[in-house]
Amino acid sequence: MGSMRPRRTTALALVLLAMLACSPRSTRAQAAVLMEEPYGFFGTLNPTGHTAMYFAHICAETPVKLRHCGPDEQGTVIARYQGIAGYDWVAMPLIPYLYSVEDVSDVPSRVDHATVHRLRNRYHEDRLGPLAHGVSEGNIVRGGWAQLVGAAYERRICAFRFATTEEQDDAVIEGLNSGTNRSNFNLFYKNYADFTRTVLNIYFPRTFKRNVFPDAGMTTPKQITYKLTRYSKKHPDMHLEVFEIPQVPGYRRMSHANKSVSASLMTTGYIVPIVLLNPYVAGGIFLDYITRGRFPSVPQDAPVLSPDELATLQFSTGGVQKTRAPALLEPIASAANVALPLNSAPVAEDVMREVVIAHN
Repeated sequence: MGSMRPRRTTALALVLLAMLACSPRSTRAQAAVLMEEPYGFFGTLNPTGHTAMYFAHICAETPVKLRHCGPDEQGTVIARYQGIAGYDWVAMPLIPYLYSVEDVSDVPSRVDHATVHRLRNRYHEDRLGPLAHGVSEGNIVRGGWAQLVGAAYERRICAFRFATTEEQDDAVIEGLNSGTNRSNFNLFYKNYADFTRTVLNIYFPRTFKRNVFPDAGMTTPKQITYKLTRYSKKHPDMHLEVFEIPQVPGYRRMSHANKSVSASLMTTGYIVPIVLLNPYVAGGIFLDYITRGRFPSVPQDAPVLSPDELATLQFSTGGVQKTRAPALLEPIASAANVALPLNSAPVAEDVMREVVIAHN
């Protein structure tokens, strides 16, 4: 009898381990909503900002076809665009999307217009290939291929990271690969945030809906992150955390906080003609602004991620992670396999921290 107990204990332990191995793992993968602040002249006219999705374990076989990531790959950023060869969405590797380079050691601590232009054009020539063929760089009126690279030179970005399952990532890959990837952009009902809302509903079905209040029926980045934060409070297994990716200083003035539609109308002066035309509508906008339009979205103590700490977005817990060794990401287009060396300054974490303090 005494010899049977150890055998039974061992057998039970093996069964439990097998069950755990076969059960779904909610923290096996990670995704994040990237809420990007408005900037420049257009950001003054429309201060709602931009939004994109980051997937830690979904990578780009081509810019418009997805697959699971291999070892040491850092995932991809997917967003809706306007003016990119007629495509509705395009997938970009994380580091180039933020900094126009492939190696975090090449990220400059400070940039000027000439440096940003050089980095973007170098990546455009080496990696974008057919995707950018015949596509303009873009301007203040219409977007172009410059939207795909160097986002952190334009604005501050807040990443709302949450845990996913492999099955959920499979559904995203299947849904985007099988869908019609043709642009039909509409600022009011098929904008950048609407794309994020659609993807989030794959992870959390029937959760993110378009409502009349707030934002007059439009979907905005701030509204998306607010709903995601509220949903996470009822579902702590999401392990939602918020991180800040600071704007690299020097190229533009610091971006400013995302606003709701009602807050945009109240703070930009658009409300004045509305008051003159219909004071009742103006009163409704003001009420929406007071009750729901000023909801907070980014915590004051959000951890700041320098370029070599972006690996943190791939993990669910454990604090800020450092990139162990710089590695080139797989090209997203059929261009040259080796990027030319970049003569840019090394990363300076202290400078990035100072930028965050100044921004706050």
